[in-house]
Parts: sequence; structure tokens; C-alpha cells
Amino acid sequence: MARVVVVGAGLSGVVCARELVAHGHEVVVRDTGRRPGGRMALRRHDGRVVDIGASYFTVRDDAFAAVVDDWELRGLARPWTDRFTTWTPSGREVKPGPLRWAAPDGLRSLVEDLAGRLDVRSAAPVGRVEVGPEGPSVDGERADAVVLAMPDPQARRLLEPGTPAHDVLDDPYEPALALTAGWDERTWPDEDGIFVGDHADLAWVADDGLRRGDRAPVLVAHSTAGRAEQHLDDPASAAGPMLAALREVVEVPDTEPSLVHVQRWTFSRPAHGHDATFHLGDDGVGACGDAWGPTSSVETAYVSGRSLGLALVERLA
Repeated sequence: MARVVVVGAGLSGVVCARELVAHGHEVVVRDTGRRPGGRMALRRHDGRVVDIGASYFTVRDDAFAAVVDDWELRGLARPWTDRFTTWTPSGREVKPGPLRWAAPDGLRSLVEDLAGRLDVRSAAPVGRVEVGPEGPSVDGERADAVVLAMPDPQARRLLEPGTPAHDVLDDPYEPALALTAGWDERTWPDEDGIFVGDHADLAWVADDGLRRGDRAPVLVAHSTAGRAEQHLDDPASAAGPMLAALREVVEVPDTEPSLVHVQRWTFSRPAHGHDATFHLGDDGVGACGDAWGPTSSVETAYVSGRSLGLALVERLA
């Protein structure tokens, strides 16, 4: 039985840990946050859940499909929509696409479900990952393997320059802000989600009332990287510009919203990603996450974490 430390309790880290535990290895998952989930994050407003990180997920991979089927049977996930609107200054158009899925209790609840039987140590930040002749160590404690399941810039901070993982984790990631805005009543036409093009401030808008299925008058708007970069030190200062931009795209009430919250994501999405599904060096340090695949997505994170877990199972056998 090998000892593995997984750093990061987002989806990819949790899925990787599950594969290792299923094959009899001792795994500790450490995370700086108070609960598992990573960027599949939520916030509660008056007891109601709002997704403020990842907005939805799609399903193509067979292994992921089996997990989603189980979630659906237990009421943890629900089909949302296969149609989103595209908006540009010249007009809007509804376009079909793959089925998008949501979670009644927020996407974070799905990660928590998978992490249920794992040894997850929350509020347990890692200071250093080092590699020596006898293998990797985390804050001076030796392990047979270490998995870094987090955005590249965060992982690089833990590693010595010149190590294989440090050099391959070269995606700078882009920032984003997520504005949650709620009113007393719905006044806008039903559009599940809107991809916003050619706009300086907005990239995406999700109707959280339709996503959650309760028709609450709540929208979540995600900024462009350019708008986010102007407000990383003071996210709340972006509320005004983002609300003004939202009014250009959605027919929200003229009154000020009763709910306003801005979430900062310094490392929101990969800038270019990686061609491989994961990294696993000869030194026993691996990396996985949503940057490791053709597109950044919840499913990419799942596939990356599972693939790295299976690769480690084979190596540690």
C-alpha cells in the first residue's frame, strides 16, 4: 500500500483520490478551503443556493456518464437545457447544443458527494512540495506520490523551479468575476444562459432561477478577463460596471437589485491548456485538472483526475 497526498479538493483531486483509495492506497487530500469543491463553488443567499463558479456540466465520457446517471437517480443532478442564446451588439440568437446539467443543491454538492468517504483535510494549506532521492514530500512529510490538483500558477508556487512539474505547469490562467444579482420579481424573457460576444465586460450570463428550477429572479454574470483584471484588489467595485453591462444584455428591472455580490476568481480558466490529459513525472509528482484536456470544463477535470489516478495505480502496483 502506497501513501499519496493529493493537494486540492476540487473535482479532479477528489476523483483521483477515489481511484487510488479504491485500489487500496492510503490517500490524504489537503485543501486550503473549508469544504471540497474548488471552483465548483456556491454561495447561499437567504438560504438559497447560487452557483458562483462553474455554471453547468456536459457529458461525453462513458465513465463520467455512469457517475452522472447515479447522481440523477439520487436527485443530486438534473438535466437543465440544450439551448443557449448567443448575444452580440448586432443581435441575439438561440442555438442548440449538448445537454447541460445542473445540481439542485449547487455543483459543489456533487464534489462533496464523491469526497464523502475520503480523508479530506480542509483548511489545511500546503507550503512546499519537494523532490528528493527517496521521492516527493509535502511540507517535509514523505509520500510515495504527490498530486497537484489546482490551477497551474497555484501549483507552481509549491514547487522548486527546474523540477519537471514546475516547468510543465506553464498556463497562466485568466481571471474572472462572477456577479450575482437578484430582484424581487422576474421581468425578463426566459433564456437559460447567454454567451456574450464582442463585449468588454461580460462573457456569460446564467439564469439561476431556471438553472435551479425554482424560477427565482436571480442572474449570475461572468466577466471578461479584461474587466476582472481591473478589480482583483477590490471585486466589489466591479458591481456597478457589470450591472450596467448586464442591463445591455438582459431586460432586468430598472430598479436596483436587492441582491448584489461579486466573487473574485483570480485563476478562473486556463489561458491555453495542455494537450495531455495529466502530468506524471518520474519523480512521483503528478498534476491534473480542467486545463488538462481539449477544453476547460467540469468533465475535463473529471477525466483528468481519473486518468491520473489510474496511471498512479499502475505505477504503484
